[in-house]
Amino acid sequence: MLKFVLIAVAVIVLAFVFIKVIDKYLPIKLKPVVNLALWVLIGFLGYQTYMSIYTPILFNKEKNKRYAKVIENLKDIRDSELAFKQVTGKFTDNFDNLIKFIDTAEYTITQRRDSSVLDKEQTKLFGVDMYKDIVVIDTLGYVPVKDSLFKTSNRYKTMMNVPVGEPGAKFKLQAGFIEQNKINIPVFEASVSKDVILFDQDRDLVIQEKQVVSVDGVNGAELKVGSMEEVKTIGNWPKTYGDNE
Repeated sequence: MLKFVLIAVAVIVLAFVFIKVIDKYLPIKLKPVVNLALWVLIGFLGYQTYMSIYTPILFNKEKNKRYAKVIENLKDIRDSELAFKQVTGKFTDNFDNLIKFIDTAEYTITQRRDSSVLDKEQTKLFGVDMYKDIVVIDTLGYVPVKDSLFKTSNRYKTMMNVPVGEPGAKFKLQAGFIEQNKINIPVFEASVSKDVILFDQDRDLVIQEKQVVSVDGVNGAELKVGSMEEVKTIGNWPKTYGDNE
């Protein structure tokens, strides 16, 4: 883009110089036609130069607006997956199962308290009552997952749909296990390609965006939360787009 701007500016400057030369040496009858053609060329190049600067600005504004909407859905997917794991012990790769879970599942509300009970072995050994400390977990009740996560909103029923960009696109949802220290740890990942989010934008700018490596940008070719390669549930967007944890 910078190369084009420099070339356009150079051509405009040369055109101005050419106009001066024409004005001095060209026959009077031809001057109006040539001058008009040159002014049209200057105007066209000026417009192209302006758009080469302004188009990326418009692209970034639209990109940021779309990313913010996509990230809201990714947060809902993450919260739902974490709730699913808390109750079932694993993640799911099926949105229908996830929605059904939110509609029907409940959190168990518990309370931990310290207590003591008679230690029969120690009592028998010493001949006097001996006690040992224990932790008692009481069940206080149950709370629907839906009320806890979404209250009166039903947005979880459409969280699988990418809210902007290519019509009809859906997030890719994966789930499985990673073995660490001979222990299978559940993981999940929800993602969508930047090509989908920005499908109707300037292709050169989209290609550049997919190659971004920056502390204040969304690195890589997609927006995602979680990982199938690491034990993490954070998103790959910077804090400028909101909490990613």
